[in-house]
Amino acid sequence: MKCRSGNPIPLLTSPLKGEAIIGSCLIQGEPQTGENRRAPFGEMNHPTSSSGEFDTERLYAFPPLQGEGKGGGGGGVNNCSRRIHKTFSTFIVIFLAIVSFLCFLPATLVAAELRTMTFLPQWLPQAQFAGYYVAYEKGFYRNHGIDLKILKGGPDFPAAEMLGKGRTDFTTMFLSEAIQQRDKRIRLVNIGQLMQRSGFILVAKKGSGISKPLDLQNKKVSMWPNFQIQPRAFFRKYGIEVKPVVQGATVNLFLRGGVDAASAMWYNEYHTIINAGINEDELTTFFFDRYGLNFPEDGIYVRKETYERERELCCKFVQASLAGWRYAFENPDEATDIVMKYINESHAGGNRVHQRWMLARIKDLMQPTDSKIPFGALNPKDYDTVAGELNKGGLIRTILPFGEFYAPCLE
Repeated sequence: MKCRSGNPIPLLTSPLKGEAIIGSCLIQGEPQTGENRRAPFGEMNHPTSSSGEFDTERLYAFPPLQGEGKGGGGGGVNNCSRRIHKTFSTFIVIFLAIVSFLCFLPATLVAAELRTMTFLPQWLPQAQFAGYYVAYEKGFYRNHGIDLKILKGGPDFPAAEMLGKGRTDFTTMFLSEAIQQRDKRIRLVNIGQLMQRSGFILVAKKGSGISKPLDLQNKKVSMWPNFQIQPRAFFRKYGIEVKPVVQGATVNLFLRGGVDAASAMWYNEYHTIINAGINEDELTTFFFDRYGLNFPEDGIYVRKETYERERELCCKFVQASLAGWRYAFENPDEATDIVMKYINESHAGGNRVHQRWMLARIKDLMQPTDSKIPFGALNPKDYDTVAGELNKGGLIRTILPFGEFYAPCLE
């Protein structure tokens, strides 16, 4: 038996000739038969014994090292075998190291690339924010390189204040509120306008003799303290004088006949009213956007310095959020399940039927009214309308140029 050098080739065995070729060594021997046949180096013996049972001792059998020193005539085989054993062991170690590197490195890189950012919904969990919850649960933010933390919203955590003080990176606000906050020197910018039509309405009972705007003259109308801009612009447009009443968190005053008309969000309080037993055909609704007063509500806001410093990351947040909304609209039942999870965890209260209604209405309000305006973008006409009415009402001092208020991420 002898060893001779050759070009490196893959492991091959020939049981008929009793040869094993490994790397650059060829070990030759005479054909062997029967149970005493030992496989050449690198050749796998049949893994069963004569009894047919699995024999682990015969699996991957290696030839014994033959001869020591200069005697015995087996030094060549001995040296070759040792070299092969050493090469094989080194190969295994390197192979395992490479496998470990490939298995664990990608996860490390992904984790290193994620940027932790925070998002504050402007109110308690409900379907009004379904797209953000869905985007988080489906991993859309992580896919865009963001490790998002969703903060608790609501009356105890005012969106404008939290953003202005740097306690959140992103938040949602009504367009009218954001314009006023910018006028107060909170340097914020709109990077995505989800709502395209206003869901803010006045609702009245036809039994009160109200069917058109002028019928509201001298009527008692309840309004939320912080959301009077739109209804007052509506009254001013038609020269109407009303008897204002402060509206609380519910529409109970309206349901009990305490006021003639009440403020409501189409996707929220309006549904509460019809669920209380009043048929829709018994109600008169005034959708402000149908009277030239479209004040789109929810948009995504960020501090201007954050946008200037992290423009790409801000736009990735918008893109992931829009993906979440699209998924929610395409899979409303799953989206409602996710919303209910957040509602239950926060003990905010709410039922599935109401949240499903809200999601459907939100979808209607998010559809662009202008084919030139992409989904999620702010329409310059809407900005001009809202800013103009705020200026007329003395609620802002100057109208900021559109390009300074809106920082596009979708163009």
